Amino acid sequence: MRLLFSFEEPAELAKATANNVRLQLVSQGATHGKRALQVEFLPNVDWPNLMFRAETTWDWRGYGGLAFDLYNPTREAVRFGVRVDDDPRADGLRFCRQGAHIIRPCSRIACLFPLQHNSMDFGMRGLPPLGKGMVRIGITNEGKVRLDHIVAFQIFLWRDEKPRTLIIDHIRLIKFEEPLEGIVDEFGQFTRADWRGKVRSISHLRRVATLERRTLERMPVPDDFDEYGAWKSGPQLRATGYFRVEKVDGKWWFVAPNGKLFFSTGMDCVNYGDPTFITGRETMFTWLPREGEPLAKHYGHASGALMGPIKEGKTFNFYTANLERKYGENYPAHWRERTLRRLRSWGFNTIGNWSLWEWHQNGQIPYVATASVGGNHKRVPSGSDYWGQMHDPFDPQFAANVRASIAPVAERVRHDPWCLGFFVDNELSWAGQGEEGGRYGLAYGALSLHADESPAKRAFLEQLRGKYGSIERLNEAWGARYECWDALKPPVPLPHAPTRARQQDFSEFVHAFARRYFQTIRDILRELAPHHLYLGCRFAWYSLDAVAVAAELCDVLSFNIYAPKLDHKAYRFLNTFDKPVIIGEFHFGALDRGMFHTGLVAAADQRERARMYEEYVNSVLDHPLFIGCHWFQYIDQPLTGRWYDGENYNIGFVSITDTPYPEMVAAARKTHGAMYRRRGRAMR
Repeated sequence: MRLLFSFEEPAELAKATANNVRLQLVSQGATHGKRALQVEFLPNVDWPNLMFRAETTWDWRGYGGLAFDLYNPTREAVRFGVRVDDDPRADGLRFCRQGAHIIRPCSRIACLFPLQHNSMDFGMRGLPPLGKGMVRIGITNEGKVRLDHIVAFQIFLWRDEKPRTLIIDHIRLIKFEEPLEGIVDEFGQFTRADWRGKVRSISHLRRVATLERRTLERMPVPDDFDEYGAWKSGPQLRATGYFRVEKVDGKWWFVAPNGKLFFSTGMDCVNYGDPTFITGRETMFTWLPREGEPLAKHYGHASGALMGPIKEGKTFNFYTANLERKYGENYPAHWRERTLRRLRSWGFNTIGNWSLWEWHQNGQIPYVATASVGGNHKRVPSGSDYWGQMHDPFDPQFAANVRASIAPVAERVRHDPWCLGFFVDNELSWAGQGEEGGRYGLAYGALSLHADESPAKRAFLEQLRGKYGSIERLNEAWGARYECWDALKPPVPLPHAPTRARQQDFSEFVHAFARRYFQTIRDILRELAPHHLYLGCRFAWYSLDAVAVAAELCDVLSFNIYAPKLDHKAYRFLNTFDKPVIIGEFHFGALDRGMFHTGLVAAADQRERARMYEEYVNSVLDHPLFIGCHWFQYIDQPLTGRWYDGENYNIGFVSITDTPYPEMVAAARKTHGAMYRRRGRAMR
């Protein structure tokens, strides 16, 4: 152990940088001496933080983690972050390593921020708890930092409307190992902890299923839901036989095929879950079926993983194995019947994205149609290409690939009134790096390509030549010194200081880019599935230019919004468009039931997770533009990570053993059962 800061001497305060925080040495919360450091994080500012900067670079080689003791003296849980930088240019994405955790009200914890290993070195995003009273900070930016060149570290919060207070003590470096042998039992559960609902045997698994069936028979569907899950006692509008949207008394709604108002509560990934890699990690599992045994059918083989050390090998699906244990060899039929009963009983009226095609034309619950545009057309980088570079809609091959991607789905659902509409694509790279939050990332990306190989680059140059005519006028507007138009054909270095004219040109290009993208998809959808709504592309990273075009050409705007609740102020820009909006993904996770990672938004425990669900859905119901929100996802991810990217989040309504989380089910029934009364307040 190497002590960095004990906060016993006032002189240590001089070594701290207070960025929108107030610092004070206090006795309350001290763990190893008489004093600790109280940090008050100020409200309504971005990234308030306590930072320590190295006068000369620190050498942390030989240590596995940065540890500190933390006390939350308040009556509210606080989510905090930790960041370690190995370069002064660190910005939260580059040259740093970052993580987050949540501390419960009035509680003390010893925190460990891992420095050496990425969890993905072991093929999973989150790793097991450490024991000995220490909690691991979940890594959210898995950059490997140079431990011999550390320049700073910080403890930070996100922007909040309230001031928050934490007390920090005994900041130190420690050594530790990652013991991973035998962490998974025969049901895919963590072996080193017990919790409510943990499955002990196959007979236990089946007994829980019997008890649940009786509950579902007793509570089949919320009282005010009709056959579509629409507002049974609400106003009667024009019935068209298919879903549509309409604004009623200042609020947007879906309108069901029978003319009743409909708010979409959806469940994503209603499927058989993901397998996890076995190859290279056999010692993590206390049991695996032998070849030839009945459950060996749930083995598989995967290759081409997006990240992690294991690129190819044997996989096993614990979820489907548990379904067979629970329901028998004919488990798919029993599972489908049970799942439909669950969703209706819990008040979910939409089967969301990434779900099985088997739910098409199910005749009991509305569903979305999902298409992702594939194919060999050109791409354009934007600077935030997490799922890959952006489609180049100026490439003629793009339209052909859109048609090929949508046609098989449209053929299945074209005449089905239970289809809510089409999501096409997901979390595309609309924005990236650069000024105004990366708004012009696609313009930067296009200019970084060669015009001979990029239709988007050629389209951009045509736009500029049409506007300026001569290269001299462009140079004057941009503050540049290009010799001729041909000098712009290769990858283009940009002047350091952006001008207003250049930003306007970038905005016009992104606008034209978005128009070509959305217009192409809309026209093909209108041809192939004329009765169904175009629900957009599920923005994660977005530019205002792209959103403006989507509002014009899509029937519904869609965003994936991972946050504790819908921040109405943050989405005030949507008021300009007056267009209905649906949330394609949100979730919360906790670590109190044997899982290793909370997902993108953390809760203190299952009780808090359920409370956050209720608060989130109600915040969406209270916004007049939003007409639905879909939870990601139905099942917890595998404990040791899904095969292609290692995600192992506690984000399911059911566990890997197909056991519902009772707190989440109760919150869903309560919230969904009252949602039409809440949404319909003050309606005539």
